[in-house]
Amino acid sequence: MSAEPISPATRVYRLSRPFALESDVLLPDVAVAYRTWGRLATDGGNAVLVCHALTGNADVDSWWPQLLGRGRALDPERDYVVCSNVLGSCYGTTGPASSRRSGEPWGPDFPSVTVRDMVRLQRELLHALGVCHLRLVLGGSLGGMQAIEWVATSPETVGAAVVLAAPGRHSAWATALSEAQRAAIRADARFVNGRYSAADPPRAGLAAARMIAMCSYRSPASFASRFGRTVAPDGSFQVERYLRRQGEKLVARFDANTYLTLSVAMDTHDVSRGRGEFHTVLRSLHTPMLVVSIDSDVLYPPEELEELAAVAPGAELAVLSSPHGHDAFLIEAEAVDQLVLGFRARLAAVQRRRAS
Repeated sequence: MSAEPISPATRVYRLSRPFALESDVLLPDVAVAYRTWGRLATDGGNAVLVCHALTGNADVDSWWPQLLGRGRALDPERDYVVCSNVLGSCYGTTGPASSRRSGEPWGPDFPSVTVRDMVRLQRELLHALGVCHLRLVLGGSLGGMQAIEWVATSPETVGAAVVLAAPGRHSAWATALSEAQRAAIRADARFVNGRYSAADPPRAGLAAARMIAMCSYRSPASFASRFGRTVAPDGSFQVERYLRRQGEKLVARFDANTYLTLSVAMDTHDVSRGRGEFHTVLRSLHTPMLVVSIDSDVLYPPEELEELAAVAPGAELAVLSSPHGHDAFLIEAEAVDQLVLGFRARLAAVQRRRAS
């Protein structure tokens, strides 16, 4: 991996003790890369946690800039905005690409992690930062899964949540797409059961995985309007060239073992796992929650988010209409900003009425 540089503003918090995973594995020397914007209130209660997606990092200002700033959904003049790189990633938080005490990278020996593990590590970071309450937790895709887990795990800590393009549990369809991507990586001869050299990683396999993923991150209408049947000068279809470029771009900044680890973690996502029947668990979620479905999302179809919003008592549904598919939560950021601003305004109005 030739990763994008981590922002100079990124800080690292190091746990003083091993971190216990859901699997009962004790993970030593855990580091958490994170960024903050704004200032924490003296009572520690003005924090907003932003959770990133599969190949994301803590740099909210680079991948969601339309939401961050004065008068926007994430306002550093009002909020203490925190975003940490998730456990198992390769942007500063401990993961397969990290070195262990031997000096060698964890590689395929890195233990399996879950979305709940990610949330528990975020809780450790927030405690170290002095955060005692979250005004809001929000994220899209894998980030939305984390937001749901925050509501289920720590309802007393979370004032509200925004869940974008993420269901209450991973479907067989989504898991199948993830496994196809993992198979592409494993099929690369350079993968060597995950023990590849950093100088000679499985580029073709990781690129193919990204190409498969991009087909689920967009929509048929998006590809049709953008590419149609247009042919490039070399005789290939423009959509083929686009997918190849997307694969090359990910190879330049990401790690194959990390991709496997995080995609498997997404497959573990089920808010009811170990807690009871799915709808019964959803009915226990009373935290105010804005659930945003995307009408063209083929990865997490609208009906999955409609189910979450219909059953969880604290939830309301908003539909983001876009031809761009799953990635519309990033592409249509201005619209997302307005949805979150409106949700926060409604919450504030309810709080004023209760206080009067």
